Formats: sequence, C-alpha cells, structure tokens
Amino acid sequence: MTRRRSLRTNLFVAIVLVVALSIGLMLAVGAVLTRRQVEHATLEGLAHQADVLTAREVFSILPLNHLRPLNKLLAKQQEQAIAVNNLRKPSPYLPGDTLLRVRRGEDVNRTERINGTDYFFAARRIGQGPKALVLLRPRSRGNSAFYPFLVGLLIAAGAGIALAALAAFLLARRIVRPVRRVVDATRHLAEERDPEPVPIEGAYEIASLARAFNEMAEQLARARAAEKQFLLSVSHELKTPLTAIRGYAEGVADGAFDMDEAVETISIEAARLERLVRDLLDLARMNRTDFSIHREKVDLATIAREAVQRYEGQAREFGVTLEAFAPEPAPAIGDPDRVLQVASNLVENALRLTPRGGVVRVSAEPGALVVLDTGPGLRQEDLPRAFERFYLYSRYSSDRPVGTGLGLSIVKELTQGMGGSVEVDSAAGHGTRFTVRLPGTGGDDFTDGSRAPNRDLTQEPDNPSPSELQVTHAQSEADKS
Repeated sequence: MTRRRSLRTNLFVAIVLVVALSIGLMLAVGAVLTRRQVEHATLEGLAHQADVLTAREVFSILPLNHLRPLNKLLAKQQEQAIAVNNLRKPSPYLPGDTLLRVRRGEDVNRTERINGTDYFFAARRIGQGPKALVLLRPRSRGNSAFYPFLVGLLIAAGAGIALAALAAFLLARRIVRPVRRVVDATRHLAEERDPEPVPIEGAYEIASLARAFNEMAEQLARARAAEKQFLLSVSHELKTPLTAIRGYAEGVADGAFDMDEAVETISIEAARLERLVRDLLDLARMNRTDFSIHREKVDLATIAREAVQRYEGQAREFGVTLEAFAPEPAPAIGDPDRVLQVASNLVENALRLTPRGGVVRVSAEPGALVVLDTGPGLRQEDLPRAFERFYLYSRYSSDRPVGTGLGLSIVKELTQGMGGSVEVDSAAGHGTRFTVRLPGTGGDDFTDGSRAPNRDLTQEPDNPSPSELQVTHAQSEADKS
C-alpha cells in the first residue's frame, strides 16, 4: 500500500510553498524596481556631472579643448567625455532626434546604444555655439551598482523563507497535534479499548472535532455496555426455557416425570421461547430502513377491547381483573396492527406484576391509550430507564409466564415510529400508569391522556369498589357475545 504523506507534512509544504512563491514574487518585483531606481540615480548623477562640466566649458576660452586630461580622470569611473564640434553635421554620438534636441538647446538624459554598446547618456550644448558635450557611462556600470542591492534582497528573501519554514513547522505541528490525538483515540475505539477524552483545544474546527469525537466515544461506550448487558440478558432468558425443556425431556426419558406434566411444561417454555424470539425479531426489524408502519385512522376504543379479549384468560388464571373502558370512539392516526401490539405489550407488562385480586385497566380516548394497574409500582429512580431492554424485567421478578423483558422497549420504538410518545407515571406501592399518545384526527397532535369521560379511570383509584371493577368487564363480555 502506498504510504501517504502526513497532514503535518502537507501543511508544512503548502505553507512553505505559498510563502516562497510570495517572497519570490516580491523579490522579482523588488529587483525590477530597485534596478530602475539604481539606473535612475546613475542617470541623474551623470546628468549632474554633465551640467557641471558644461558650465565650466561655457566660460572657457577654448571650449572642449581640454577633454584629454579630463577623460583620464573620468576613465577611473568608466566614463567618457565626447566633444561634438559641429552640431550642423550628423554625429554618431548624437543619434536619431538627439541631434535636433541638442541643437535647440535641450538637455538630453537617457540611455542610448552607441557603436553596439548601451550607455547612460547625457548631452549638453555649450552656450549658443556649434559645440556640444556628450558624457557616456556604460550601463554595465549600473548593473554592477545594482548587484549589492540584489544580494541584499536575496539574503532577506532567504531569511524570510527560513523564518516562514520554521513558523510553518510549528503551526503545522500545533494544528496536527489534536488531530493526531483524535486518530490515536479512534484506533483505541477500533480495538475496543476505551480511549481517554481528547482535550478540546486549538481552532474552532479542531475543537469541534475533538468535542464531537468525545461525544461519539461516550455514546459508543454506553452502546457497548448496553449491548453486553443485552446479550447477557438474552442469553439468560434463552437459557431458562431451554434448561427447563431439556430437563423435562431427560426426565421423561428416565421416567422421572409424568408425561402429561412434562408435555405441559415443555409447551409453556417453548411458547415463552417463541415469544422471546419473536420480540427479538421485531426489535431487529425496527432498526432496518425497510421496516414500514402504515399511518391510517384507527379507533383506540376497539384496540383497547381487543387487547383485553386477548389476555382475559391469562388474567383469570392470575386472579387479576382485566377490563377495558371505552364508552365512545377514540380516533387516532397510527398502524392498527402496531397499536394493538403496543397495547398487548403494556397489558402483558401489567399482568406480570399485578397481584392476585388486583386490577388492570385499558382505557381509550381520542389520541390516547392508557394502561393502569394496581401493582406494586416502580421506584422513582427506575422511571427514566423503564423502557430499556430487560431493565424492569430483571429488577422486578415474577413467577408468571408472561412477558419477555423486551415488551416496553418495543412499545417505545413502535410508538415513536408512528409519530407518538409513551410515558410512565408510578410510585412505589401505588400502581403504574402507562400513557400512549398518538397524533389525533381533529387537528390536535396529542391529547393529555386524561380527557373526560375517562378522567376518573386514568387516575389510580384509592379503593376500587367491586361494582366499578365489573363495569368494563361486563362490557367486554357483551362484546364477545
């Protein structure tokens, strides 16, 4: 696999390249401007020198006749003074329009190419006579004057690039350090080890990355812990009926158990095992994108009565009064099959712990379904975790073969999938009330779960009278007939 360059290397190279290109551009522009300035200063110096010599020659008796000793002095500066004795004739030292300009008495200062060589050029007419003084300095002399400036610019550019490289290295390391910490922590997560929280530091984006990673790691740790607990609970719940089935099967083979008793026990445990597997499959389907919930108008009153009819036999065996109170239609929006599953799971949960002689009520009103029992109730610290898988099932044990420990979790998933909500209200020793709220059909999203005429039934009765307990039971019997 090709080894990729690190982020720090890429940042370092990118910053150095940008700085180097910027300094290179500045160096090129600075060199051009500096050279022009040097040439301009050289030309100004030559012009000044020409003005001084011209002023001397104007008052000379024999103008321009003493240039030989002057040229010896000028040669040391690589300069040359030329005498043009007749401005009426062309001269190789006054090319182009220079001759005409000098004739008019103009001072000419510029660069000229004479006999194939580039010169700084200054020409002056001597007084009103026919003579002119031409002062020449090779442009190469200007280049030699420019070289020290160029060397200085190069040194400054090199120092700038070196400082930029150092700053880029430090900056890249500072930027990459928190990212590398996130990478190391990610590797720990991949190896299923709990990483230390990543320090939140650096720029806003880097700090946001660290904060998001810490939140993700915390959620993943909780998910792993919940998954382990879930697997342990499932293993235990699967093992219990399997142990019973195996024990009775071996007992029958050894002649230790009566055949009818063994068949009954094996059937009960097999049914329990089937319910558990069915609930596990339901939970697995809910996490799939193709799990569909049909939204249509549903009568919660009908759902309440159907749920009661499903479990009347079991409730009678447990000595618990199971009743429905739905004197009028209770419309809502939801999936009829899923709403019935929600109501059934809540009834199973209530029957599991409601003691003999207790009451489980299922009441319905527009947009709300309430399941109320007179069981032992829940402790306040258990309410926030009531819908976690196996949580209440493991903390509140029962010897009744009803429920799997996954019912309340399925209730929450299905209710939220239908756009509704579910909540629990309970206190130790005072029963438990589960309220499912679904979108209504009359414009209201949710009801308060205690609308008349069910207000008295959605509150736990202090001492329900026998006549009260028989109202809905009788209604349910009438529905069956």
